[in-house]
Amino acid sequence: MKTSDRDLLVLVKDEFATEQFMEQELEQLNSLLFHFETIDKFCVSHEVFDMNKYKTIRKPVLIQRIARQQVLRPFQFLYNKN
Repeated sequence: MKTSDRDLLVLVKDEFATEQFMEQELEQLNSLLFHFETIDKFCVSHEVFDMNKYKTIRKPVLIQRIARQQVLRPFQFLYNKN
């Protein structure tokens, strides 16, 4: 698996955690994120408001096309459903 270049802030209650324990935790966290950070999961959790056409776009193919654009059109908003 490719190691990702990301900054993670991990808060641990146990001040006696060893370096090996922290490495193992970060490895597991990276493997989880690797499997869940996909474009399909992104499209399930996002929608696009297009105020130019007064529509909400929910189709994954259209969301992928819009998300891959360098710049969104004016009054086109990509938002998380949460």
